[in-house]
Amino acid sequence: MIKPPKGYPSSEVKLCEHEAGGLFSVFQEYGSGVTQYNKPVYLTWPVLTEPSPKDRLDKKWANWLQQYKPGSVLFCAFGSQLILEKDQFQEFVLGIELTNLPFLIALKPPSGVKTIEEALLEGFEERTKGKGIVCGDFVPQIGILSHSSIECFVSHCGFGSMWESLMSDCQVVLVPKLGDQILNTRLLANELKVALEVERDENGWFTKENLCNIIKSVMDEGSELGELIKKNHVKWKETLTRPGFMSGYIEEFINDLHNI
Repeated sequence: MIKPPKGYPSSEVKLCEHEAGGLFSVFQEYGSGVTQYNKPVYLTWPVLTEPSPKDRLDKKWANWLQQYKPGSVLFCAFGSQLILEKDQFQEFVLGIELTNLPFLIALKPPSGVKTIEEALLEGFEERTKGKGIVCGDFVPQIGILSHSSIECFVSHCGFGSMWESLMSDCQVVLVPKLGDQILNTRLLANELKVALEVERDENGWFTKENLCNIIKSVMDEGSELGELIKKNHVKWKETLTRPGFMSGYIEEFINDLHNI
């Protein structure tokens, strides 16, 4: 997992030492005398859909986003499963505050507390009043990503969010925690170069300064790195939405099944 073996399709999609432990379960037996190795793999490709009416923003979020100019807002969401420790949650929201940009943060309450408000450091809400929202409830992610005011999506890079970020027009910063999220992140950031991953230490810890700096590096006008990421993102979105691209994978998968 740390050093890909010969024949592995990418030298960029790999784990650091402190990350590899989270995927040890892959190596366990799957039923009596059965493992997950030496089995045929047939690719289907993700079945991605165009935004539908159910993805439209309700009046609450549409009105809130409308008050900001195009390409000025940070949207941060970590899905329904990723729960940060309290101190890392506080470091995260402080890093977003440091950017001095309007923000919408949708995270689950961190470990050990019941509400988002309980986890925020004293003075945070007063300092950011009228500039940002931190909520622990569901938000319409696809609708928010399609809004013109959103410029950067800070994501955990779960499977669904990974594809939704690629199908959006905003810049992408990744803060993964779980095993599959980390591998997804290395694919997008290191292999495809359509996003940037926040820098961490050997224990997996990131600082508010690291988070702030990497967001600014993709959002600042004239940033060479930001322009490269944006160019690659546009190219991959065009590829994914090309007529017949996804259906071709499904047809090939069906042929593979017929040939077993």
